Amino acid sequence: MSLDNKQQKQFRSIGHHLSPIVIIANGINENINSEIDRALNDHELIKIKVHSNDRDEKKALVESICKSHKAELVQLIGHVALIYKPAKNPNPKLSNILRHNQ
Repeated sequence: MSLDNKQQKQFRSIGHHLSPIVIIANGINENINSEIDRALNDHELIKIKVHSNDRDEKKALVESICKSHKAELVQLIGHVALIYKPAKNPNPKLSNILRHNQ
């Protein structure tokens, strides 16, 4: 799954108004993974805030999250990552994509 430029631009536009759902300060544990999974299934497009002083560590952490959840990184600016994973059965009341398109 790879996003084209048009989709990335649309998702960045939607993500601009979103707040981070998950904040990671001391690495990833089972609770954080389950919350990311729940958020991706409900909202499809989410922001994650990663507190890390090392750029490479932060980028590696975000890439591992995307790989483990089979999600696509849309944008990484500063400490905030915008990631997308299409839901199998999106809920129009929860999906950030469907709510924006209405």
